[in-house]
Amino acid sequence: MTTTAQDRHRLEALGPLALVGAGKMGGALLDGWLGLGLDPRKLTVLDPEPSEAVRALASKGVNLNPRKAADDDFAAIVLAIKPQTAPDALPTVKSLLAPGTVVISIMAGRTLAFLEQNLGNAAIVRAMPNTPAAIGRGITVAVANARVNAAQRALAHALLVATGRVEWVGDERLIDAVTAVSGSGPAYVFLLTEALAKAGAAAGLPNELAATLARETVAGSGELLHRSPLAAEILRQNVTSPGGTTAAALDILMGRDGLEALMTEAVAAATKRSRDLAG
Repeated sequence: MTTTAQDRHRLEALGPLALVGAGKMGGALLDGWLGLGLDPRKLTVLDPEPSEAVRALASKGVNLNPRKAADDDFAAIVLAIKPQTAPDALPTVKSLLAPGTVVISIMAGRTLAFLEQNLGNAAIVRAMPNTPAAIGRGITVAVANARVNAAQRALAHALLVATGRVEWVGDERLIDAVTAVSGSGPAYVFLLTEALAKAGAAAGLPNELAATLARETVAGSGELLHRSPLAAEILRQNVTSPGGTTAAALDILMGRDGLEALMTEAVAAATKRSRDLAG
């Protein structure tokens, strides 16, 4: 699902909103909300070391590091802090909660149980976005605890969809695999681009040309995949002529120890690591 008129209306009608942590992902959300028309005067940003871009928003009405943030009854509090800082930061977040506040956490590895232990009887959504959120092309998967009502879930969706598509799951255990596929996935694509460029150079292309060809091929193919209704498998088959150059390469990439086997092993390793970090 993408941003709808209803989502925009929810943002326009939103009460006070707090963003705790305005780094890369928090900043992407912030840009998305403001881009969709959220009144900056409704926004409170808490960040001990705000970037120049975030500091500049203060002149537009964003309430940056106020002394009395607890005076606001926040409709939502979005946690975009580093997971390791959570134990120190959550007591302050707890002091900001109002009876109707929904907490939306995008911290990797911090479970609903951990958040409930530190925030008490709060309505909490745990979400896993990815870095293409910075250009509005992210994918986020979210799960809610039992205290989140329909209105709070809709509000959380409106806030998260500002940076791309949002999917919801009912089983929090899926978030570890989500982290391995979409959370870490951009790195896999960037590695593919690196490897393709190096392979082109090894085949005799000048380094700069090989890098350009790899970058534009991956970016263009991703955009084609985004726009086309066809499955990735069909798009691959459409590029592959029997006995041709692509088929020769795919014989290697699709072999027993090829890309699918490597990717399965890689995602399994990332999933395990996510579970380990969550405890």
